[in-house]
Amino acid sequence: MQNYPIGTPGEPWGEEEKAQWKAQQTVKRSYQEEVLNKLFNIIPEGFELKQYGALPYDTARYPLYVVIPKSFDAEKPSALVTGGVHGYETSGVQGALQFIETKLAQYAEQVNIVVVPCVSPWGYESINRWNPMALDPNRSFYSDSPAPESAQLMQLVSDLALSLTLHIDLHETTDTDNSEFRPALAARDGVTHDNWNIPDGFYTVANTPSPQIEFQKAVIEAVKKVTHIAPADENGKIIGADVVSEGVICYDKKSLHLCGGMTDAKYVTTTEVYPDSDNATPENCNDAQVAAICAALDYLN
Repeated sequence: MQNYPIGTPGEPWGEEEKAQWKAQQTVKRSYQEEVLNKLFNIIPEGFELKQYGALPYDTARYPLYVVIPKSFDAEKPSALVTGGVHGYETSGVQGALQFIETKLAQYAEQVNIVVVPCVSPWGYESINRWNPMALDPNRSFYSDSPAPESAQLMQLVSDLALSLTLHIDLHETTDTDNSEFRPALAARDGVTHDNWNIPDGFYTVANTPSPQIEFQKAVIEAVKKVTHIAPADENGKIIGADVVSEGVICYDKKSLHLCGGMTDAKYVTTTEVYPDSDNATPENCNDAQVAAICAALDYLN
């Protein structure tokens, strides 16, 4: 059983342990300064910034925004880009912002593109995988979700009433997955989790029922020009899942209640960047996310 400073080994957390965990969390960076101040200044012509909700922990501090076309063209395919479902995964948020600023306008002629750059701003500020209730938003995409991050994003997508062809969800795999987040998860649930090898490089997670391997390959090939692709481990796996193509694994996104499973889009991928690599920089990680989005959009045309 792994040691974790909260809870009793083998026993799931109750409200007391969750409150104890929350009390240890602190603000480490500013959503206002690092996300909103940028976002307000980079919306290209033909798009608008719309508030679709706010997190109940502090509605003034954590407004939720989406970038949407001012008008949708029913003749074009529609795509959803989401970042920061796990707030601690920085390039998911900053990569989405960079895409909005540098590439969104040029793709608007071919595709209706909706971008939600930071789904979990509390997690962004506290550098956390969970929300304040010790819930993982990326396991909470289901009806009547208790995670407001997930519930409000699902409501937004429902309200837009788009037939989505593409959904790309931007993530990172970090060394803290083994040092903090998996031990915390094991403690919270009163179970044991074996650590996995953190993959050194970029990879994507396809959707098991419809992996669309050629689409995944197109994303990998584009990202190769920007950063290195994660190799399989000695068991032919990445984070415990079989590698089905270079840098590609599969999860059943709907059954796991992942963000990538909340739509019925034909083309779905989750990006995973490795910021702790000796060969990576924050800029390089952001560039990899942008390259992945662009390759996904290019595949539609």
